[in-house]
Amino acid sequence: MRPTPRRALAATLLTLAATAALSLPAPPSEAAPAPEAVCTPTQAVANGGFESGAASWTASSSSLITTRAGQSAHGGTGYAWLGGTGSTHTDTLTQSVTVPSGCARATLSFWLHVDTAETTGSTAYDKLTAKIGSTTLATYSNLDKNTGYTRKSFDVSAFAGQTVTLALTGTEDYSLRTNFVLDDIALDTEDTTTPPADGTRTPIAPSYTVSLSSDSTGTVWTGHQSATFTNASATPLGEVYLRLWDNYHGTCSAPPITVTGVTGGTAGALSVSCTALPITLATPLAQGQSATIGFDLGISVPSGADRFGHDGAFSFIGNALPVLAVKDGAGWHLDPYTNNGESFYSLAADFRVTLDHPSTLLVPATGTSVDTPGSSGRTVTTATATQVRDFAWAAGPFSKISGTSAAGTPINVYSVTGISSANAQSMLTTARTAVDAHASRFGAYPYGELDAVIDNNFWFGGMEYPGFVLDLVSTTALTHEIGHQWWYGIVGDDEYTSPWLDESFTDYATDLALGKAGANCWNSVSWASSAEKITNSMAYWDTHSSRYSTVVYGYGKCALHDLRRLIGDTAMAKLLKDYATSHWYGVSTTAEFKAAAQAATSTDLTSFWTTHRIEG
Repeated sequence: MRPTPRRALAATLLTLAATAALSLPAPPSEAAPAPEAVCTPTQAVANGGFESGAASWTASSSSLITTRAGQSAHGGTGYAWLGGTGSTHTDTLTQSVTVPSGCARATLSFWLHVDTAETTGSTAYDKLTAKIGSTTLATYSNLDKNTGYTRKSFDVSAFAGQTVTLALTGTEDYSLRTNFVLDDIALDTEDTTTPPADGTRTPIAPSYTVSLSSDSTGTVWTGHQSATFTNASATPLGEVYLRLWDNYHGTCSAPPITVTGVTGGTAGALSVSCTALPITLATPLAQGQSATIGFDLGISVPSGADRFGHDGAFSFIGNALPVLAVKDGAGWHLDPYTNNGESFYSLAADFRVTLDHPSTLLVPATGTSVDTPGSSGRTVTTATATQVRDFAWAAGPFSKISGTSAAGTPINVYSVTGISSANAQSMLTTARTAVDAHASRFGAYPYGELDAVIDNNFWFGGMEYPGFVLDLVSTTALTHEIGHQWWYGIVGDDEYTSPWLDESFTDYATDLALGKAGANCWNSVSWASSAEKITNSMAYWDTHSSRYSTVVYGYGKCALHDLRRLIGDTAMAKLLKDYATSHWYGVSTTAEFKAAAQAATSTDLTSFWTTHRIEG
């Protein structure tokens, strides 16, 4: 969420007093030698995004690495295209890589798209083989055709300390072409000192199925929800927690979110101001085991132009669906709701949400939506979303305009009464430009369509959800919220513990998309105290709310601009794209980003983190 409109934030930065005791010094001009380490986490594949043409690769044909029309890149413009001839043919693409020794893990990954003219559903006529050294990692074929890119990853830790050949070979038989399209190939290593990986976070792979029906106004919704999930931890999972975030907006005696009739477990007492509901599972889950819980759900939208509220006839329903809390080595994450920013922390999940509503109401939502006729005077909107962290929707007699970005993302702009057609069109133009600008830097937008709901009565500047944003009429704010599709949506984080990982990164991305280089970023900057850090949690910012935007948005993005100036534009661009790729649908931590940044440069960044108050 933008806690204040962007113009207010800019004014705040311009009027900061320069007289406080602790001013930010400039980054050091000369770096000390890098300290010795057993393992330096690094990216072993060179030019894995093919943005430098064939550099570092050996290809059987000069046409394999391309930007030509007919296929598209996962991110940027370059990609590798094997096959596609429809005749007996073999393509090869190789690179010699050295896997660093002493690291806890080495992971090879790439993004693959397969389309084919083959009609069989059982015979693999055309194949793509991925090998490292003499080991075959996987073989794909025309049977693996898909509508977009999918990420493939392999543990190659056994090759630590070795220089081996990474080889991709595509073969076709005598007829009917198959295209194997690859992009963003990476071989990442991780140090033992990094925090637990996603595998230790649990429960994983949530799948939510929801069926709700609204009243005549779209402010009251009732129905049923189920959640299927898997225990990833070696420790048996005997309970889960549902986060009922929007109970913050009511009272425990009259909560706006009600969960009753639980199946698959036994509900306990609500806690954390009635935003956390424990459910003891019928049988504890061992590692790898799955379970399903179900419950009846009621949602009552309060009055107010908020991320959960209604502005007259227009309802905004964010964070209303109960989602599973995350448990890791630190235990259950049951942080309180914050109205100053975000508390939300969830793992990527699949949603199928059916919304039965009056036909007079339009219902924009996360994911891709299909409308079908319901009972008399009603419409059923079915929204499907994969690998998203949350689900939000709106309901009201919106005005709607649509368009498509140059890269092919469908955009819908929904406006409340009072938004002029010119302003709506301006926001559509902004959205079309912004989604492609961010995708070119961080990876292709994966969520199908993108819905922007515009209301100038919002007290905040904007709010992000996967594939769905709330915003004022503001080019900067909308570009920012769309940037959150990557920094929070695709690359997740614990927003309560580390708000800078989504807000600072998104504001930096916004600057880049708007052509701003962060010049004079630190003009009139001062720190309020020695305890004030860019990396402070929402627990700190809730008690220092007047400083939240200034430090997390302003100083945070300035620090990233400084990092870019220190390591160079090209290295910074590669760092962020590689980092997004390696954390795609995963969770970022400050320690992981610092390690990735250090691996991207020979300059010792120790003093940089200290100077910029980036800890963790």
